[in-house]
Amino acid sequence: MLVNQRHIDQMGNQISLVSLPLRIISLVPSQTELLYELGLQEEVIAQTLFCIHPQEMHVFKPRIGGTKKLDLNKIRALKPNLIIGNKEENTREQIEELQQEFPVWMSDIKDLDQALDMILKVGELVNKVAKSQEIASLIRSEFNSLVRTDVQKKCLYLIWREPWMAAANDTFIHDLLGRMGLTNACNSFTSRYPTMTQKQLEVADPNYIFLSSEPYPFKEKHIQELKSICPQAHIELVDGEMFSWYGSRLMQSVKYLKTLQNLIF
Repeated sequence: MLVNQRHIDQMGNQISLVSLPLRIISLVPSQTELLYELGLQEEVIAQTLFCIHPQEMHVFKPRIGGTKKLDLNKIRALKPNLIIGNKEENTREQIEELQQEFPVWMSDIKDLDQALDMILKVGELVNKVAKSQEIASLIRSEFNSLVRTDVQKKCLYLIWREPWMAAANDTFIHDLLGRMGLTNACNSFTSRYPTMTQKQLEVADPNYIFLSSEPYPFKEKHIQELKSICPQAHIELVDGEMFSWYGSRLMQSVKYLKTLQNLIF
């Protein structure tokens, strides 16, 4: 079926689709989950190693490498007529190479509004407008119900160890912390994901430290390690998917964030 549609992605690139995208490859876990929520179980023909939701599709679908180490030859062999990626998750060099051969739609997401915009635009892209509007509306309603607790407390959100690495300004995680009513303890850093020395952790003097379940798998033992560095901080292991998956997973995030608010405030 010919459609001859032109779409502008979130990085300002224009892509043209001459037919409905029936052979889609997703390069980002959060967006892969969204595609399945939109009902594209057949149209998604491959995904990355880290596209773990839903579990049955993670087991069943072909994998085309990691988000930053794509197997370009495997992608070529699958002959997709749409590839969906993300500026932060994928590498520029590999995306530019794929753009020479296939329609590649890129997202660029740093806050909730951009996440909702992505959901709606992907819905248009794959001819699932009504369902994407339903998902976006539900997410917006859920976040509108999230009360911003004005406690003026600093939170350090760590995503890596050896070296310590945090989520700072201009990140999706930063936006969600703010919506909870927390001040990001890394506001002074210019890097979006700065590495931090032990001294910098001490100087940050956070009231709370959130240890994300991804990309580094923080465990209980790391709470004790950080207690020796920031003894005054309340430290919690948190579900990284609820803070950084900006697709349909956001339908579950607010309930989680409310529970976390009740736990720490």
